[in-house]
Amino acid sequence: MEAADGEEAVKLFNPGDFDLVLTDWNMPGKNGLEVIQDIRKRDPKVPIIMVTTEAEKSRVMEAIQAGVSDYLVKPFTADTLREKLEKHGC
Repeated sequence: MEAADGEEAVKLFNPGDFDLVLTDWNMPGKNGLEVIQDIRKRDPKVPIIMVTTEAEKSRVMEAIQAGVSDYLVKPFTADTLREKLEKHGC
């Protein structure tokens, strides 16, 4: 399932309906950090991977504190994405 922005992503998310969430940091409506926080309130277990250009250590720490399961910095290869998906059972 794909969402046009962060607000739509949160509206579409129902616990148990998703095996994994991929989110960008920079999105209209709600940013990726807000999406993570909202999803974590409803589902503390679903793996969430942040896909972003935001690679500064402080940004990574912010995402970890919000509950992200993993972090994927753009640009990335198909092999790197595959490794992250396999790591989280997908």
